[in-house]
Amino acid sequence: MHNCFIPFAVEPDSSLIPEKLNNPFDTNTPEICQLAAAQLQAFIAENQSAWLHNFGLDTEKESIAKGKMFGVLVVKNKEDKLGYLCTFSGKLADEPHPAVFVPSLFDIATDNNFISKGMIEITAIGNKIKALEENTDADLLKEIEALKEERKTKSSLLQQQLFESYNFLNKDGVVKNVCAIFETTPNKIPPSGAGECAAPKLLHYAFAHGMQPLAIAEFWWGKSSNSGDKQHGQFYPACTDKCKPILEYMLGAE
Repeated sequence: MHNCFIPFAVEPDSSLIPEKLNNPFDTNTPEICQLAAAQLQAFIAENQSAWLHNFGLDTEKESIAKGKMFGVLVVKNKEDKLGYLCTFSGKLADEPHPAVFVPSLFDIATDNNFISKGMIEITAIGNKIKALEENTDADLLKEIEALKEERKTKSSLLQQQLFESYNFLNKDGVVKNVCAIFETTPNKIPPSGAGECAAPKLLHYAFAHGMQPLAIAEFWWGKSSNSGDKQHGQFYPACTDKCKPILEYMLGAE
């Protein structure tokens, strides 16, 4: 049994098991997802003090507080056992992250060499621009503009290389890159962070490991979002800007 598959502590009543997966963009949270989320929240509450990430619920942590969206996907595994998968959107401060969570499609533990190298180069260019801008010599303006253009190009290429690592399985087992998925959208390109939300990560993992998705939900944990639209412990539908094109592909929506 894979370590990301979590059995329910108490077997849910069979009447709570849905016949088909709920709409991730619906505001109604299936009761069986509420049970899975309650079990996950108890686990987070018990273990978060030992993690580096500061959710804003621990007054002893001095790092910047940042709440996170977590997701649960109720599944049946290959052995027809009922349980759930869980993960978070984006990244936690902890690397490697706690093994119970479904990993990102981009494995920072093994694939981040080009990211680290690229970020070092971009930072170095930024530092050079800053140093030149502190000089009042007007003859340096062309050099500054050239460096800014170089930084922009390198950032764009690095983002493109990162997106090439996000290849999603759909319910039929067909793989499609996130760039190809977003080609039919008005902007044609994925927004930053596309592929790192909880719902696509959970569904990809389930499909890759032969699990049947039954119900999905996401909730916010920790300090409220900067805009105040996400509150601790509350459930929210999947986002439309980053998730909708990906989930429509994965689930076969028209």
